[in-house]
Amino acid sequence: MKNQQQSPLSEKFQIVKYVLKWLLLSFPLGLAVGSMVALFLWLLTSSIFFRFSHPYLLYFLPLAGLAIHFMYKLWGKTSEKGNNLIMDEIHKPGGGVPPQMGPLVLFTTVVTHLFGGSAGREGTAVQIGGSLAQLLAKIFKLSQADVKTLLMAGVAAGFGAVFGTPLTGAVFAIEVLALGKMKYDAIIPCLFASIVGDFTVSAWGLNHTHYRIDFVENTNFFLSNYLHWDILLIGKILIASIAFGLASYLFAVLVHRIKNLFGSVFKTLWLIPFFGGVAIILLTFLAGKPDYLSLGVNPEYDGAVTLVSAFKEGGADAFSWLWKTFFTAVTLGTGFKGGEVTPLFYIGATLGNSLATLMDAPVALFAALGFIGVFAGATNTPLACTFMGVELFGGHYVLFFAIACFVAYFCSGHSGIYSSQRVGVPKLAQSAHLQNRTLKEVDEAKQGYLKKKLGKYKF
Repeated sequence: MKNQQQSPLSEKFQIVKYVLKWLLLSFPLGLAVGSMVALFLWLLTSSIFFRFSHPYLLYFLPLAGLAIHFMYKLWGKTSEKGNNLIMDEIHKPGGGVPPQMGPLVLFTTVVTHLFGGSAGREGTAVQIGGSLAQLLAKIFKLSQADVKTLLMAGVAAGFGAVFGTPLTGAVFAIEVLALGKMKYDAIIPCLFASIVGDFTVSAWGLNHTHYRIDFVENTNFFLSNYLHWDILLIGKILIASIAFGLASYLFAVLVHRIKNLFGSVFKTLWLIPFFGGVAIILLTFLAGKPDYLSLGVNPEYDGAVTLVSAFKEGGADAFSWLWKTFFTAVTLGTGFKGGEVTPLFYIGATLGNSLATLMDAPVALFAALGFIGVFAGATNTPLACTFMGVELFGGHYVLFFAIACFVAYFCSGHSGIYSSQRVGVPKLAQSAHLQNRTLKEVDEAKQGYLKKKLGKYKF
């Protein structure tokens, strides 16, 4: 029997070969994804400011929904599944990610924002990355295992490029596939692609929004002679983090329930986005202001509630987070395109603002914690979100970032915005039966259990 043990020299050679291989593959991928994301960000910003100067465009949102629906019906093929299709292809390769996914989602996301739909941009960037990765894999005739890795690198490049957070993009790509499990074998290509994607966006002259925590930590606190950290502040952060996790759960469940509700009410599919657009118009009248439309980053008028204003005292209303939750759940649940992450930032930051006011805590710090905490709970990526806190707000409060992200992750339960995400390691030992199931299967099992229990009662 031959000795299967590898010599140390041979192992080092294989490592160098692996790194060089993925450096060569990740560079063109990051360059292509970064360039497409730069174009997308420019078009997105232009469309948002165009709607600001032409507010009547909101009334055409139902027609925009119809256009999006028929574009996907004619040219979309499997692209309609979005981020979940990319996850499925990484878990279990099938028909691949269609090349038209990137351009189609780019255009339809811009249309969604042009007419006032409340959506984000991460989903679009990730799908651009996935479609370009699949195309590149076909050109280089990569093996099935390498295609999976390149798809993950495409996800990383898209995420890192769209938010200007390359380290977060890399960690997000290896963490998002399964709860509690990370694919460290893909970290090198993911990191390379994410860095190149971010550099490319910057090279095209696109700038990202900058956030600042105006908070100086008090050095004279309860038991300060014995402890390095303010335990009263940490107690408030723990309470807020539980709320962030519950807000994540509410958002994820609401998006799925609205999609199911509209699907059961309207058997003619094109009516779903049409009446979804009508619902957004009615919600805008009900809210009394347009603050919850589109991204929510730039102010449409002086004094508008935005993601940036949430970092200041009085920069958000008590229920701004809830309004944004409804606006976004209706938009995405009825077929409009875009991501969920920027609305989650908005929901988290405005919720953090409200909780800080309620608990007499630092507003900017709690807005930042909500920003990353709600995102962590909804995507089940607490480590990536902790890194995002460091990349966006600096590393001084990294302990607070970690508390917010990991507590929110735990409190959001086995739910999330990506239905193809798998349960790698259940959050509770009592939930071991959920292992290797997708979140969609977990949700269906819960619904079946509730129907069975409620079926015993007659109303």
